[in-house]
Amino acid sequence: MNPELFLAFILVAAALACTPGVDWAYTITAGLRQRSFVPAVAGLCGGYVLHTVLLVAGLAALLAGMPGVLGWITLAGAAYLMWLGISTLRSWRGASFSAAGAVVPPAGSQLRAFFQGMGTSGINPKGLLFYVALIPQFVSAEASLPVPVQSGLLGMTFVALAGLVYTAVALLSRTLLQSRPGAARAVTLASGVIMVLLAVVLLGEQLVPLLAAAASPR
Repeated sequence: MNPELFLAFILVAAALACTPGVDWAYTITAGLRQRSFVPAVAGLCGGYVLHTVLLVAGLAALLAGMPGVLGWITLAGAAYLMWLGISTLRSWRGASFSAAGAVVPPAGSQLRAFFQGMGTSGINPKGLLFYVALIPQFVSAEASLPVPVQSGLLGMTFVALAGLVYTAVALLSRTLLQSRPGAARAVTLASGVIMVLLAVVLLGEQLVPLLAAAASPR
C-alpha cells in the first residue's frame, strides 16, 4: 500500500475515533455502569467489521465496472471530511463526555451488551459515511495489493483504532473524564482541526492537477 496514504488514513481514523459521539456515549455508560465494558466495546467493533465486509464486496464490484469512479469518490470523501471537520469545530465549545441518553443493557447480560454495541455502531451515520465516503479515497489503484485487500486492511485498521480508543474511554470514564470536563472540548477541537487540514490536502491533490490541465495551452 501507499505509505503516505496509509499514514494519512491513520490520522483521519484516529481523529474520528477520538471524536465524542454516539459510540462514545455508549462506551462511557458501559464503563460507568457495567461490571465489564468488554462486550460493549467488542460489539461496537463488530459493527465496523460488518461495514468492512460490505465495503470490500461493494467497492470491488464498483471499481471493476467503473474504473474512473475512484477520483470522484475521493473528491466526495474529501468534501465530506471538510464538512465533518467544520461541524466538529463549530460544536467544540459544547462538547461533553456526558453519557446521557445512552442505553446500556442490564449488568450481566454480556451477549445483549455485545449486540447493543453492534447495533449502535452499525447504524451510526458517522460510521456509515466514513466507510462509504472516506475509506475508498485512501485506496491506490497503482498499489501492488488488490483494491479489495487494501479496503479490507483500511477497514480493519479503523476497527483496531476504534477498539483501542473505546477501551481507553471506558477505563477512564470512571475517574478522569468526570473530573476534567475540559478534556472533551480539547479533544473535539483537535479532531476538527486535523480533519479540516487533511481535507484541504486531499482536495488539493485532486483539484490541482485538473486545474493545471485546464489552464495549459492546447
